[in-house]
Amino acid sequence: QVQLVESGGGLVQAGGSLRLSCAASRRTFSYAMGWFRQAPGKEREFVAAISWNNGRTYTYYDDSVKGRVTISSDNAKNTVYLQMNSLKPNDTAVYYCAADPRTSVYSPGTYTYWGQGTQVTVSS
Repeated sequence: QVQLVESGGGLVQAGGSLRLSCAASRRTFSYAMGWFRQAPGKEREFVAAISWNNGRTYTYYDDSVKGRVTISSDNAKNTVYLQMNSLKPNDTAVYYCAADPRTSVYSPGTYTYWGQGTQVTVSS
């Protein structure tokens, strides 16, 4: 069983920045990891993902965060990061990391492992 632990959430003013971290208990993700978020009353939605193939790294972003968010990884630490800049009040949500999608990196239903989430609140 793999455990994913998110950290780095908190309260920030609009325009501010946060860096979320997702640490895995062991390296199991040979394909990809992703970040999702869920606001109250809404479905869990894709934010960003990172994948590795043949020694190359690929990143994917939702249009709503493109240009403001950067996903990266430190494979030696089994950790994936989500740097979020120019935060907006509608970025407020619980942010989850996930690992090992069976198919699309964009779909939360395909991921095998999930963290417990970290709250991000952006005040106006």
